[in-house]
Amino acid sequence: MKFISKESQNLKIKILLFLIFIFFSLNSCAPKITQLGKASFYADKFNGRKTASGERFRNSKLTAAHKTLPFGTKVKVINLSNGKSVKVLINDRGPFVAGRIIDLSKKAARKIDLDKEGVGNVKIKYKKK
Repeated sequence: MKFISKESQNLKIKILLFLIFIFFSLNSCAPKITQLGKASFYADKFNGRKTASGERFRNSKLTAAHKTLPFGTKVKVINLSNGKSVKVLINDRGPFVAGRIIDLSKKAARKIDLDKEGVGNVKIKYKKK
């Protein structure tokens, strides 16, 4: 039977804690960006059309359009009137209406109760790449 000294155990624990600290530090290095503005959602007529990324748009997916964010960026959208949030993937460009910062799929709009209002005030959060 092999016994490990108390000093050796303490050293292993310290190394493990240090590695955990480094792991979480590196994962949270990307600054989180927040934008405030209005969100709307796609009309049904866009279902099946190609998006700017080349994918087919589906109102049944959790996707969105943003004017400048890279395709594939994951964005958290928070409805400021009720606090509900949804995570979406950017796969298109837009919206092209003044004051709007994001266009959501119908499924995403439904999750934050934006589908009833049509347009609402939101906060979006994402990590800068």
